[in-house]
Amino acid sequence: MRSLRNFVRFLVAVQLLPALESGEEILVGGQAVLEGVMMRSPHAWAIACRKPSGEVVTLSEPLARPSEKHKWMAWPILRGVMTLGYAMSLGYRALRFSANVAIEDVMQTEDSTTEHVAKPAPALPPAVSTSPETREKAATISGWLAAGNVILSLAFFIFMYKYLPLLAATELKKFSPALGGQVVFNLVDGAVRLVLFLLFIWGVSLFPDIRRVYQYHGAEHKTVFAFENGDPLSTTAVQKYSTFHPRCGTSFLMTVMLISIGFYMLIPFTTFWARFASRIALLPVIAGVSYEIIRFAAKHRGSLFALMTAPGLWLQRITTQPPSDEMAQCAIDALDQAMALEKERGGELVIA
Repeated sequence: MRSLRNFVRFLVAVQLLPALESGEEILVGGQAVLEGVMMRSPHAWAIACRKPSGEVVTLSEPLARPSEKHKWMAWPILRGVMTLGYAMSLGYRALRFSANVAIEDVMQTEDSTTEHVAKPAPALPPAVSTSPETREKAATISGWLAAGNVILSLAFFIFMYKYLPLLAATELKKFSPALGGQVVFNLVDGAVRLVLFLLFIWGVSLFPDIRRVYQYHGAEHKTVFAFENGDPLSTTAVQKYSTFHPRCGTSFLMTVMLISIGFYMLIPFTTFWARFASRIALLPVIAGVSYEIIRFAAKHRGSLFALMTAPGLWLQRITTQPPSDEMAQCAIDALDQAMALEKERGGELVIA
C-alpha cells in the first residue's frame, strides 16, 4: 500500500514537473521534489531529501553548461528550447532520486557522482547509507519506471492540453456556428486549456502529499531569494522572503498557455487533425518565445512583459506554500552543496 502511494506521488509530481522548476542556466535555480529540493548553479547541481526517518540525504554532481560547448544554443528562442529540455531532464533525474529516498529504498548514483549526508536537524538521527549492490538493483528498476513515466507523462500532456481543448472547441462550434471564427474558436480552445490546467493544479493541491511538495517549492523560492539578495543562508534569513518568484516554472507555463492562444490564431488550418498536429509542432517555438519573455520580465520588473507574467505569480499562491524550517533547511543544504561544487569547478555566478 505504501509503495502504491509513493508511486502515485511520483506520477503526479512528474505531471507537475514543468511547474515546479525554473529553467535558467546562468542563474541559481531549483525545483521541488518529493520531500526535498534540488538546487543548481551554472556548473553544478545538488539535491537534499528528507527520509521518513528524519535523516537528510544529499547528492551533488558537476553540471555541464550546453551553451558553452555549442554557441548556437545561446541564440534567442533556441536557447529557451534547449535550456528547458535540459532542465526537464535534470529535474526528472532529481525526482527519481527523491522517489528512491522517499520509499527508503535506494539512491541511484553514477561513477562520477559525489554523495554526502547532510547534517540533520538537532532532534533527528544520523543518516544511513545503502549498499552499492542495492543501488545497482534500484537503478534497473528506476530505469524501467522512468521510461514508462516519460511515455505516460507525454501522453497525458498531449491529451489534456492539446486534444481535449481542441475537441471541446470543435464540439461547441457544432452547437453555435458563431464560435467557428478563427479568433473566437482559438479563444474558446485557450479558455478550455486554461481551465483544465488550473483545475489540475488546484485539484492535486488538495492531496496532503502534493501540498508538501508545494511547501518545498516555497522553500526553494525563499532560499533563491535570500541568495540573490546576499543574505546568509540560514532558516531565519530565508523564511522572511516571499514564496513567489518570477522565474518559476508556474509562471512559464501560464505564459505558454497565454502565448499559445495568439500563435494558434495565426494558423489557417480548419480541420481537427490539422489543427491538432500544428499545436504539437508549434510547442517548441511557443516554449522558446515564452522563455524569452520570462527571462526579460525577471530582469525588468516594471516592463510590459512583466505584466504578462503576473498570472503566473498569482498562480503561485497554489503551487507554492509556506514551508517549515525543516523544509527550508533542505533547500539550504541543497544550495550549499551546489555552490561548494560550483566553486570547486571555478564557475562564475551571474546574479540578475
